[in-house]
Amino acid sequence: MAIVREKGYTHWNGQLVERRFPWAPIARTGVRLAFRKKGFKFVFAMAFMPSFVFLVTLYISERLEDFKGFVQGNTALLNVDPNYFKLFLTSGFVLFSLLLVLVFAAAGLIAEDLKHNSLQLYFARPIGKKDYILGKMSVVAFFILILVALPWLLLVVFKLIFAGNFKFFLQYPWLPLSILGYSLLLTVFLGCYVLLLSAVSRNTRYVIVLIFGVYYFSSVLAEILKKAFGSPYMALFSIPADLQQAGAALFGQKLPLAIPAFWSFLILAGICVLAAAVLNRKIRSVEVIK
Repeated sequence: MAIVREKGYTHWNGQLVERRFPWAPIARTGVRLAFRKKGFKFVFAMAFMPSFVFLVTLYISERLEDFKGFVQGNTALLNVDPNYFKLFLTSGFVLFSLLLVLVFAAAGLIAEDLKHNSLQLYFARPIGKKDYILGKMSVVAFFILILVALPWLLLVVFKLIFAGNFKFFLQYPWLPLSILGYSLLLTVFLGCYVLLLSAVSRNTRYVIVLIFGVYYFSSVLAEILKKAFGSPYMALFSIPADLQQAGAALFGQKLPLAIPAFWSFLILAGICVLAAAVLNRKIRSVEVIK
C-alpha cells in the first residue's frame, strides 16, 4: 500500500526586527554602483577642481610677497571673503560639475527600477515608500555634501591655518553656516530635480537628456520671456539663475537679479513639491504583511 505524503508550508514564528535606518542599504548600493560605472571616477575627481583652485588662491592670498611676479598687482582677485566663496560655489562650472556627477550616479536611480519592475522586490522587504525615496535621495546627498559641504568647510579651516590666526572667522562667523545652508539647498533641490526626471521615463539615456535639457533650456526660455515681456521676473524661469539668486542670499551678498530672493526660493520649493507629487504617484508600494 503506497503512502501519500503531503508537503505543506511551515509557519514562521519568529519576530520581525525593524531596522532603525531601513533605507541605508539602498543608499550604500546606489553609491557603490555609481563608482563602478565607466568614467565616473574621473568625473568625480574633476568635480573637486574648483576646491583645488580655491585652495591655491587661499595660499597665494596669504603669501603675496612670495608671488609678486605671478600676481602682478591683481590682488583684487585674491580678496578672499564671503563673496569669493559665493562666486565659486554658484558658478556655472561648479553647478555643471554637480549635474555631471549626478547624471552618472542618480539618473537611473528610479528609471532602472521602473524598467526592470524592481519596485515589487523593494517593497517585499519591510520598507515603505518613504524609506525607498529617502534611500535614493541619500545617494544624491552623499555626492553633493562630499563635493560641496566637506571641501568648502575644510577650506575655511585652511584659510585660518594659512593666516595663522582667527581673524577671518571672527570677521565672518556665519560663513560656515552659509556653506552648510547652500549645500543643503543643493542637496534637496537637485535630489528632487533628478529623482523627478528619473521617475518620468524607464530609459536612463532619455533621463540624462532631460536632466541637462530642462536645466539649460530653462535659461534660454527665461531670456526669451525677458525680451518678450521686458520684466526681470521672467528670469525666475531659469533654474541656474534661481540657484545663483538663492546662493547670493544665503551668503549675504548682492543679488544677481533685481527681484527679491524669496521668489527664487519659492520656485525651487515648487519644483520640489512637484517632484514629491510625481514620485508619490509613480512609486506604488506593496503592503508588507507582518
